[in-house]
Amino acid sequence: MRVLLDTHILLWWLSDDRRLSKGAERAIRDADNTIFVSAASIWEIAIKASLGQIEADPFAIQAAIEPSGFTELPITGKHAAQVAKLPSHHRDPFDRMLVAQSLAEPMRLLTRDATLARYGDIVLIV
Repeated sequence: MRVLLDTHILLWWLSDDRRLSKGAERAIRDADNTIFVSAASIWEIAIKASLGQIEADPFAIQAAIEPSGFTELPITGKHAAQVAKLPSHHRDPFDRMLVAQSLAEPMRLLTRDATLARYGDIVLIV
């Protein structure tokens, strides 16, 4: 299965945070899954870090993607256009981009954000 990590899942994985559920850990460790990290997540981390909302180094996070066995997913025009088709279940532009990427690729979005489940079975709530 192709899996896209929500930003908080990525941060929790990289910091070995206890908030990462066993289900998320199993999905990430499953050798049959290909794990992706969106450029939108790095962008979100950069913005929130610059605003003092989180303590994270976007350069270090980006550099950790490949060594973690993950694949970086760029944002394409196809992804951006897909956002226009999304119902307004969620207002966060980063989460909307992750949903759009999941639909366009296709892949499953791994998240703890239950609101995103309204976008259908492309969302895996863990």
